Amino acid sequence: MNKTDFLERSLRSSEAAACRDCVQPTKQLRNPHPSVLRKIFGLRDITSRRIGTTTEINGKRIVIEGRLPRIAKLEQEWCDDAGDPEILADALRKSANRPDILTFTQRVPDLEPRYRYQMELDAMAVLPIKSYDLWWEKQIERQARNKIRKAQKKGVVVRSTDFDDRLVQGMTSIFNETPIRQGRRFLHYGKDSETIKRQFSRYLFREEIFGAYLGEELVGFIFLADAGKYAFLGQIISKIAHRDLAPNNALLAKAVERCAQKGFPYLVYALWLDDSLGDFKRSNGFQRFDLPRYFMPLTKNGKLALKLGLHRGWKEAVPKQIRKPLKKLRRRWYDLRWPLANKCTLM
Repeated sequence: MNKTDFLERSLRSSEAAACRDCVQPTKQLRNPHPSVLRKIFGLRDITSRRIGTTTEINGKRIVIEGRLPRIAKLEQEWCDDAGDPEILADALRKSANRPDILTFTQRVPDLEPRYRYQMELDAMAVLPIKSYDLWWEKQIERQARNKIRKAQKKGVVVRSTDFDDRLVQGMTSIFNETPIRQGRRFLHYGKDSETIKRQFSRYLFREEIFGAYLGEELVGFIFLADAGKYAFLGQIISKIAHRDLAPNNALLAKAVERCAQKGFPYLVYALWLDDSLGDFKRSNGFQRFDLPRYFMPLTKNGKLALKLGLHRGWKEAVPKQIRKPLKKLRRRWYDLRWPLANKCTLM
């Protein structure tokens, strides 16, 4: 079998294995989308975080993922502090479902390392906010500013919206527009409205929702979470069919405006990336903040896994100079398979 045949067969296998109705907020969590890169390399991926369970310890909801090693972390670590890590680690060691490693991170704006545990840095995309006017005039690029104006001229209206059946139907329509977004399989593709309603209603106590409307049609939405020290973008997405109207830019502008009104000094938008989504973040004024992430071994297996670097997963074992071409190859395949997907960028 030549390399081309192998790649094509691997990609087909990945397609066949993809699940339409993925992770549910229950005690058993599964990753429904096997990685194409893993298939290319033929790796069994023993360090994959494919299977997980959730538990509650000292009032904190913990998710334990993986097989070798099994890694525990706060389910909502974007929004919750770990507290005293020794107390949490001790409770996990005594639990029936004992993991191998506990990982936790400091939160914005706490960038200076506080602990002596094994540490790595999480590169986060963070927007410092003093006022909406300052963001508009000084922090964003001209292209991003023009896209916001364009959305307004084309009739896109962003407003606060309730989490009701009408919103859920609109969300479901957006999620099922294409199986590929940003050059990779989209986690929420294939889910029905009941699944969407169940999964996205769990944290409404800390979230505000804004919808982007073209007339009465929902063309995009954003979940803005109150994380105490900052606001956090839990979800921002829009219809590819209306990409030319720049609804995501309009939604982000509304999020910044709301943060300024509520006095949040920072808006956190997940990880700092080197792709089209990363370009979107940079053009809208986000900066890279390196947050300390700690790893505490709880078992002998955990100590060995940290020593061997297994906690990082198999992808980190792939050299960067190889990883990027493979991602391009994967995206080209997806573009051929799903032509709509090659329009699926934020810029």
